[in-house]
Amino acid sequence: MSSASAPKEELNPFEIAKQQFDRAADYLELDHSLRNVLRSAKRQLIVSIPVRMDGGETKVFEGYRVQHNIARGPAKGGIRYHPNVTLDEVKALASWMTWKCATVGIPYGGGKGGVVCDPKSLSMGELERLTRRYAFEIAPIIGPDRDIPAPDVYTDSQTMAWIMDTISMVHGHTELGVVTGKPLSLGGSQGRHEATARGALYALREACKVKGMSLTDARSRGSGLWQCRLNHHGISRQRRRQGGGGLRFQMWPY
Repeated sequence: MSSASAPKEELNPFEIAKQQFDRAADYLELDHSLRNVLRSAKRQLIVSIPVRMDGGETKVFEGYRVQHNIARGPAKGGIRYHPNVTLDEVKALASWMTWKCATVGIPYGGGKGGVVCDPKSLSMGELERLTRRYAFEIAPIIGPDRDIPAPDVYTDSQTMAWIMDTISMVHGHTELGVVTGKPLSLGGSQGRHEATARGALYALREACKVKGMSLTDARSRGSGLWQCRLNHHGISRQRRRQGGGGLRFQMWPY
């Protein structure tokens, strides 16, 4: 007797993002036509990125830049380097950027980018050549008044410096505003590197207020920079052998 297989769980990021949007749209009683517009990405760019490797061969990577909505202003969103990046993931992240910018009331739309690669296996020279070629390929659709990239998973201020320099060469003049998350020496903002961790800490603090929990006695599961930030605010590390009673704050690895 054959057993029935369990229904396959839908884990497509963009489908999840649309489901979330539909629930919010129902709550807000949005017009059906407006829903159709906001559920779709305005622009999706797929590029091939040929890169000369240190060994002499040329590999071709695939990259994406998605602009979900720019009704409120230029698109804003990071660029991630990861072997599991997909177009649907980038579309979902771009849509979430739209909602985040609108929620906090800043004049930006939602954008996101990514390159399918394993940055841990690439040398600094290969990363630079990859980044500069990717920047050149997406140059027609980015800029201070169009779309402003930023660091994300496995990209940093050095990545942004390479992009800024490449776009400046394409345009023939310095384009400091084409990216955020630049080094301080190129006009970057103090605190940008820790901003994500700081935002998570603020969200955690507010969640504790809702739950009626005290951060003074809370414990967490974390490591590295996150744990340093939490320790600074009086949250001690919860050891694996300890059960219940503590606040479980688990970071998901990329």
